[in-house]
Amino acid sequence: MKHTARQMSDSVWLGMVLALSGGFMDAYSYLCRDQVFANAQTGNILLFGVNLVNRDFKIALHYLSPVLAFTIGIIIADVVRHKIDSKNQLHWRQVVVLMEAVILFGVAFIPVGFSLIANTLTSLACGIQVESFRTIHGNGIATTMCIGNLRSGTQNFCEFLVTKNKQFLRRCGLYYGIIGFFALGAIFGSLVIRIAEEKAILICSILLLLAFLMMFMNLGRKKK
Repeated sequence: MKHTARQMSDSVWLGMVLALSGGFMDAYSYLCRDQVFANAQTGNILLFGVNLVNRDFKIALHYLSPVLAFTIGIIIADVVRHKIDSKNQLHWRQVVVLMEAVILFGVAFIPVGFSLIANTLTSLACGIQVESFRTIHGNGIATTMCIGNLRSGTQNFCEFLVTKNKQFLRRCGLYYGIIGFFALGAIFGSLVIRIAEEKAILICSILLLLAFLMMFMNLGRKKK
C-alpha cells in the first residue's frame, strides 16, 4: 500500500469515535476505578494537592500517578511520531492508536483491587490519544476532554453572532458535536460498567480498533 495520501486523522467521523472512547474512559476510571479521572488531569492535580495537605499520602498517590502516566503518554506519542518512517506501511497515528487499544485491553483484566495500576495505564492511553489527535478539519479539537472545545465552540458562536458568517456556526457545531459524543461515551460507559464492571473498558479497545481501521482510508492529501 502506497502512502500517497494522508490518513483520515482529522476527519469528523474519526473524531466522533475517539470522543466516544474518551468519554467512556473517563466514566470507567471514575465509576469503576476509585473515582480517579483518566482524562481530566486538572481534577487529579487538584485532588492530589488536597490529599497531600491532609497527609493522605496513599490517596494522593492515586491521583498523582495518572498525571505522570498521562505525561508519559504524550512523550510516547511524540517519540513514535518521530521514529515511524513516512514510507512505513502504517501511519504513525495508526501505530499509537493500536498501542492504546492493547493497553486498554490489558486494563480490563486488572482486578479492582489494583485500580492504581489500571488508572495509570488508562491515563497513559489517554495521553497518547490527546497528543496524537489534535485537529478535526484543521480545527484544534481534543477528543479526551471538553474545556478547550467548550471555549472554542462558544467563541465561534459569538463570532457568528457578530459577523453572521456561517463558517463560524459550522465550527461551533463541530466543537459542540464532539462534546456531545464525549458525553454519549460517558453515558454509554456508565451503563456498560453496571453489567461488565472492570471488563467494560474492552469497549474502548473495540472503538480504538475501529479507529485504526478507519485510518486506512485517506482524504486524498499528502501524509503528514
